[in-house]
Amino acid sequence: MKNRLKVLRAERDMTQAGLAEETGVSRQTINAIEKGKFDPSLPLAFRFSKLFGLAIEDIFQDEQEL
Repeated sequence: MKNRLKVLRAERDMTQAGLAEETGVSRQTINAIEKGKFDPSLPLAFRFSKLFGLAIEDIFQDEQEL
């Protein structure tokens, strides 16, 4: 799954550790999601959505739909 987490995080001058703390996961989880090695759970995707003020679809895209 492709995502815009790294870009969104950078636009807000936020570290992986900072994003992890805001969303209740480890920095390693954020790193894995940003690199596409791990897809977030639905509750975590909703936390990203709320934090960035964007729809989940604006943050994550299914690579098969591209």
